[in-house]
Amino acid sequence: MRERENAVDEKTLGKIEFDKISQMLDECCGSVLGKENAHRLAPGKDLHQIRSWLQETTEAKEIMRFNPSFSLGGIRDIRSNVERAALGAILEPEDLLDIADTCRAARKTKTFFSNLKGSYPLVMDLAKNLGLFKSMETAINEAVSDEGMILDTASDQLFVIRKKIRTYQERIKDKLDSLIKSPHIAKYLQDNLVTIRADRYVIPVKQEYRAQIPGLIHDQSASGATLFIEPMVVLEMNNELKKLKAAEHQEIILILKGLSQQVASFDQDLASTLRVLGRLDFIFAKARLSQIMDAGPPEINTFGAIKLVRARHPLIKGNVVPIDVDLGKNLDAMIITGPNTGGKTVTLKTIGLLHAMALSGLHVPANTGTEVCLFLNIFADIGDEQSIEQSLSTFSSHLVNIVRILTQSDEHALVLLDELGAGTDPTEGAALAMAILDYLQKRHVKVVATTHYSELKAFAYNSPRIVNASVEFDVKTLQPTYRLLMGVPGKSNAFEIARRLGLREDVINRASEFLTKDQVQVADLIANLEMDQRISEQERKEAETLRKELQAMERRLEDKETELHNREREIMRRAQEESLQVVRKTKEEMDRLYQELKTNLDAEAQKAQNKALTGAKEKIKGMEDKIYQALPEQKYTGKAPQTVMPGQLVEIPRLNQTGHVLSAPNQSGEVYVQAGIMKIAVKLDDLRLPISTEKKSGETRVGHLRMEKIRQVSPELDLRGMIVEEALEQMDKYLDDVFVAGLKEIRIIHGKGTGALREAITSHLKKHRQVKGFRLGDYNEGGTGVTLVSLNV
Repeated sequence: MRERENAVDEKTLGKIEFDKISQMLDECCGSVLGKENAHRLAPGKDLHQIRSWLQETTEAKEIMRFNPSFSLGGIRDIRSNVERAALGAILEPEDLLDIADTCRAARKTKTFFSNLKGSYPLVMDLAKNLGLFKSMETAINEAVSDEGMILDTASDQLFVIRKKIRTYQERIKDKLDSLIKSPHIAKYLQDNLVTIRADRYVIPVKQEYRAQIPGLIHDQSASGATLFIEPMVVLEMNNELKKLKAAEHQEIILILKGLSQQVASFDQDLASTLRVLGRLDFIFAKARLSQIMDAGPPEINTFGAIKLVRARHPLIKGNVVPIDVDLGKNLDAMIITGPNTGGKTVTLKTIGLLHAMALSGLHVPANTGTEVCLFLNIFADIGDEQSIEQSLSTFSSHLVNIVRILTQSDEHALVLLDELGAGTDPTEGAALAMAILDYLQKRHVKVVATTHYSELKAFAYNSPRIVNASVEFDVKTLQPTYRLLMGVPGKSNAFEIARRLGLREDVINRASEFLTKDQVQVADLIANLEMDQRISEQERKEAETLRKELQAMERRLEDKETELHNREREIMRRAQEESLQVVRKTKEEMDRLYQELKTNLDAEAQKAQNKALTGAKEKIKGMEDKIYQALPEQKYTGKAPQTVMPGQLVEIPRLNQTGHVLSAPNQSGEVYVQAGIMKIAVKLDDLRLPISTEKKSGETRVGHLRMEKIRQVSPELDLRGMIVEEALEQMDKYLDDVFVAGLKEIRIIHGKGTGALREAITSHLKKHRQVKGFRLGDYNEGGTGVTLVSLNV
């Protein structure tokens, strides 16, 4: 169990709104047991434990992706009922139904994980600890109906008692029905019906005719005009019915007692199973939250590095501008400057909140490559009135907080300071802020601070372990873009804003004259840095585009070269087969003619014919040799056979083929072999035995590589946040990998956004030779933010 008192500073958790993340997690839980785990959510300090928490979240998310119908429904909080049963209490039918439902949920969950395919070690090991209570579950369901009533079949005795009760009830009603239908009695009744009062069957009699119906009065109407009388003719039967009702109640008590004792006998096992169910519910709630946030697992380091890749604040609704933060182990601090409402405080909170989430075992809304540090404490001094969800931004500093932070922070802490030094004289405030940063830097504390002071920009510029950053501001629209620019200090843009809002130019020029030379130089330096940053970014994008185009061109050339090589070999192979076919037919025709001539020629003529035939055969053999040499010879490492048997598989190196032996070697040492459509004679020395073990080894190796590829290739590709060219390049590589891996269906996530990326992906898929078909995801599959692709495997 996680103890909050030893985790991240409680005040900081409130400042970064970690409690709202806990509330979101609570809403993802399906049971009270899971919610209790969510309420205890807090950052941890043990690296191995944190990685296990993240891994179990990842496993649960994968399980949900491949098994969307899986549910942990039916879990009830039965702890108090189990404890009461263990103390000897008799449980109510509704309590027993809750226990049976929970036992069923445990059984179904255990069965699901027992049959689950795939590698999910943490979650599956946890599920192994679930208990099975099939006999108790069955006993309760056979005794209690879904409505909480004890069934007749709960015991043989109850069955007999209830049968007698029904018999007496029918006899009483029959007797009373005949009574109220009698003309002599009906005139004394208020209504012709039979009813029940005090568990006795009665009839409604008018007050003035009370003496006409002998019997016992059990009740009267509010007006007193009607008396409910039990006629004497059914008195004994009602008495007997009452006894049977008492016997029924007693039997029900015995049944409930027996079931309660069964529950008591499993109290420890049930308590253990409930803890596991609560934990599983909590883990799958983390996975659901990850899906909602479109989050993923970050890497955790212990050397102080922070790297956020396209990170989004999880509490901001709508389209969120992602930020990139790279604060390596060689940097101690980052100072963020820029306009009000420009996103400085949001950036500060994003860094703190994503660290707290990751250290609590939650996925974070950021792209692959995101890395957070295992800080043993996080301190924040952020204005109390800051509310990201309401898009408000106020700035205040609390010296008391800073004093506490300076006292408690060390090299294992992350410190977040909003508007450092604000709220006092600017000169003194800037000096105080620089002194605070200098103190924290000397203690190697990781710091992220926001400020308006130009002096802090220069301080960071002159400090090798401090980096400037700013939130971008568009002077044309007078709106912040919320993009974080690393390495570029921000500026107020006051003159530019004033000019665009219509302030007289002579007033702006006069204001410029009041700036000192140093202030002008700093402003020019910042402007040049911003320009250099934009140029570098544009050049980087252009270089990346060219690199990808070259890579694509290289791949196309390689594919074309391979295709041409294969076509060349195929043409040569076909030509060789056709040539050998001609040679074979020629030899067969010569043999036929030779046999005809042999029967008709004398000895001398036969001798001359044999000589001519031998010469012809040698010429044909020479033709064969030339045909065999037409293709590059394939290297065969198998040994030449001593002898062969019909049906045996052999290799023919000259033909680069394998074939099956048709006959044993003749006197000339030749063997007839069927190679494809050809039937050819080959010298025994020209054959090779195939090395079956090598073939099998190769097949196994190929199969192993294929399986390795399948394990390595995910059935899902995330392209969100990429430009079109980058996304298509990634998708082409991915399609090649999944084709080799043999995957039949994949899922491409491109997000909804403007739809430009989706359209580019759709257009590209239409032309891809490995794509069989594709469609947008359904509502429960990600909607228009996802494309599902079928492959030609």
